[in-house]
Amino acid sequence: MSKYEEVLGNYQLNLNEEEISRKTAEIVGKFQENNTPDVLKFLYSCIDLTSLNTEDSKETIWKFIEAVNDFDGSRLDMDNVAAICVYPNFVQIVKDALTADVRIASVAAGFPSSQTFTEVKIAEVSLAVADGANEIDIVLNVGDFLEGNYEDLSVEIEEIKDACRDAKLKVILETGLLKTAENIKKASILAMYSGADFLKTSTGKVYSGASPEAAYVICQAIKEYYRLHSKKTGVKVSGGIRTVEDALKYYTIVKETLGKEWLTPELFRIGASSLSQNILKAL
Repeated sequence: MSKYEEVLGNYQLNLNEEEISRKTAEIVGKFQENNTPDVLKFLYSCIDLTSLNTEDSKETIWKFIEAVNDFDGSRLDMDNVAAICVYPNFVQIVKDALTADVRIASVAAGFPSSQTFTEVKIAEVSLAVADGANEIDIVLNVGDFLEGNYEDLSVEIEEIKDACRDAKLKVILETGLLKTAENIKKASILAMYSGADFLKTSTGKVYSGASPEAAYVICQAIKEYYRLHSKKTGVKVSGGIRTVEDALKYYTIVKETLGKEWLTPELFRIGASSLSQNILKAL
């Protein structure tokens, strides 16, 4: 038995899909209780405002940043978004244009498929960090995971984590591809064991995005890992989260599963592009 299988053996992995669906529906059913102006303002401050388009250019990214700069300080009753997330080749543009107190996040390491050489992944992460990225979003090697090749998967994440230096590492599980609750929980544990600072549901690029059930399983894994290791791991939901109702449902899952201490931009993020404007309209 490998050390990774021994690690997994410390967790409850015999999960009942029907029970998870029932419990998730019960929690999500409470979301209207959290539909208040204060919660909406908080949700705005948890957004990783994202531009990951094929047609992105220096000019479009600069305009994207200007909108964030313009918001900074325009409302004394609420904070700006948590971070701006772009492709690694635009990190320097963001750093040069950004005047708001907002973090710079970069997808990297063969995003969105994670299919390239580990050396290339490490180089891309290192370059993004050198250009000014505070946070790095990578995709877990799902092919290795599904084959049970936990050592290669975990060692690669550890090496990427080293390349991040002081930047936070978000590991995208691609839950729409993992499909089962057991797979999602196993992948969550291996990512945390390998150094992930955040677990992220999805890329939103190829497979289905976040689902309440997947978010619930991830939160349960984070809770269990924290109980065993006293390490708080953040959670980021991403992929198809556009409406205020969507955001409130994930907020409610985090609140009910992990507790209010996780309700901070340091531990809860929403990857989105249009959600910010929808929240402002609702307010």
